[in-house]
Amino acid sequence: MDSWRKNPLVFWVLNLSPSAWLIAFFIVPLALVWVLSFGEKRGLLDVAITGTLDNYARALQPLYLEIFWKSIWMAAAATLVCLIAGYPVAFAIAFAPNRWKPYLLLALMVPFWINILIRTYALIAVFRTRGYVNFTLEWIWDQAHSLLAFLGLGGYELIGARFVPLELLYNNFAVSLGIVYAFFPFMVLPLYANIEKLDRSYMEASLDLGAGHWRTFFSVVFPLTWHGALSGVIIVFIPALGAFFIPDLLGGTDSQLIGNVIERQFKAANDWPFGAALSFLLMYATFGALALRAIVAGRKQGLEV
Repeated sequence: MDSWRKNPLVFWVLNLSPSAWLIAFFIVPLALVWVLSFGEKRGLLDVAITGTLDNYARALQPLYLEIFWKSIWMAAAATLVCLIAGYPVAFAIAFAPNRWKPYLLLALMVPFWINILIRTYALIAVFRTRGYVNFTLEWIWDQAHSLLAFLGLGGYELIGARFVPLELLYNNFAVSLGIVYAFFPFMVLPLYANIEKLDRSYMEASLDLGAGHWRTFFSVVFPLTWHGALSGVIIVFIPALGAFFIPDLLGGTDSQLIGNVIERQFKAANDWPFGAALSFLLMYATFGALALRAIVAGRKQGLEV
């Protein structure tokens, strides 16, 4: 393929439309929000751009820093769960017979065909007090109680006479599970792409030389597939950090994350400058994560060379 410098006209013609689209619908709106973060709210719909840093100073108050920290650790915990659970799933798909791989990948991507908001609403039906989980546990409880009573083992005394539903909804557990459920495929796909290209002879050699499965994974498999793991972590962590509808639907009063605070500033509170400042602090954290990924990738490549 000839270098684009030999045909600059063709290059610019082909890139004109996507560049214009990117500038008009991404760069310009982002720049407007950034400028808005240096403004002051004067009235209901009146914002004056004064160059003030008060919005950023307010965003760094202990109240909002605590919400930022809570958002980070909840997103990190959900990302870690996705990573731990994603490796076995990715391995299962990569090592499956060739005729089954398309169907397994299809099953993984089917949730993308359904709106994520609808899928989150579906979790409410699963985890509510009279949801499917509690209904199943209650049925198991009643069957165990009846069996113990039939055997004369004092079922009432041993396990009680009534099942108490578990509180699985409107708490931090539900929010974390909702984030894992929503973004889990984004972790599996890059892991699968790297495991699929893995030379399996390395694993066979490690096992033949006496290493166990765990030693083989941490000494051979993970170093060879860390690019996919790191990409999956970034792809899951960034949207999880800014998620607002999942804690809004599944969380309680103490489960609000920074995304909910930003959403309220732009809607209920109508404080757009402060919401813009919070948004860009979140974006700065995202840029930091991407920069860290680039640094780690650069060092790894340097060591490999």
